[in-house]
Amino acid sequence: MKAILCNEFSPIENLEYAEVPDPKAKKGQVVVKIAGAGVNFPDGLLVQGLYQMKPDLPFIPGSEIAGTILAVGEGVPHLQVGMKVIGICQLGGYAEQVAIPCNHVMPIPDALPLNQAAALTTAHATAHHALKQRAMLQNGETLLVTGAAGGTGLAAVQIGKQMGAKVIAVCSTDEKCELAKQNGADICINYTNQDLKTTVKELTKGKGVDVVYECVGGDTFHACTRVMAWAGRLLVIGFAGGEIPKFPVNLALVKGFSVVGVFWGSFVAHQPQDFMQNMKELITWHAQGKVSVVIDQEYPLEQAIDALNKVASRQVKGKVVIIP
Repeated sequence: MKAILCNEFSPIENLEYAEVPDPKAKKGQVVVKIAGAGVNFPDGLLVQGLYQMKPDLPFIPGSEIAGTILAVGEGVPHLQVGMKVIGICQLGGYAEQVAIPCNHVMPIPDALPLNQAAALTTAHATAHHALKQRAMLQNGETLLVTGAAGGTGLAAVQIGKQMGAKVIAVCSTDEKCELAKQNGADICINYTNQDLKTTVKELTKGKGVDVVYECVGGDTFHACTRVMAWAGRLLVIGFAGGEIPKFPVNLALVKGFSVVGVFWGSFVAHQPQDFMQNMKELITWHAQGKVSVVIDQEYPLEQAIDALNKVASRQVKGKVVIIP
């Protein structure tokens, strides 16, 4: 089969489009013929050696896929060849096939298109876990989402609205603001021509926001620490802006808010049953039209470098998907 290989931690351009052996379904695994693979910001960090995890080399990047089961290993009674599924593979998604543990695979309804299913998992599941398990977002609270036109930012806007929050989106252009509003944001702040801290304080009449979904880092993170409400929760999602900020912890002490880390991959490993319940809820919401996947662009497998570079440039509105 064809796959994208990372032979060394180096720039994205050094990835190789190569022929590799077809995977086999070991005990407790299934092999999925991949119809789509979601492209995520951490994928680009991973191949450069800049992510928290450093896999053994060589490896195939790609953590979320959708497709059809080709083979079922021993000890997998609940899955069958031919089933449409979504899968969390951590590695191996940028390929024509992948072997995945059966407890990281979930059947999906025929009505869910495979390209959307491929992009539903990481961004939406991260936002869902963050707002549900980590922030315990309540109906009527105020949620501020940074990077709100990206894949996980848009997901947080949709899910926050579904959970009953007043949603303030933060974006870098008017066009991105409009997209965030189309996906449920009540208000959008364009931080290139509005001061984030001042505007949020005006919008909340000085109270601040209850929950911040922060995935940019740098100056944006620092501004968010200044607009937290009492007993607020500042969710640390990632650092798409490139700078991992240093946090003056006295702010949390004085303002009485919590800084809460969100690492969805660890959540899946430590709480697999909660992960499955979350996914069932997400798929139900998708079927009901309460959440949706906004696909910016689809790329063939051999153009995975272009797909990763587009995501890394932070020019994406929604999600990018690779179609083998």
